[in-house]
Amino acid sequence: MQGVAGVLVRAASWYGVAGLLFGIWFAWRGAGQVDPVARAGSPGFRLLILPGAALLWPWLAVRLLRGEGRAA
Repeated sequence: MQGVAGVLVRAASWYGVAGLLFGIWFAWRGAGQVDPVARAGSPGFRLLILPGAALLWPWLAVRLLRGEGRAA
């Protein structure tokens, strides 16, 4: 691919790959750091949050880095 369209497709692909990798980690490890109730989540719960975590990974990564979470 060439031009602007090719750049956009590659950028979206990298965003998706980074999101998938972060989403998998977040669903199984990071969710409990943002919300203590998520620590006890079942595997089904973790599969349900995976797509959202993959899509919203930049926002979730910033929340984790800042240490933002719910008070337990």
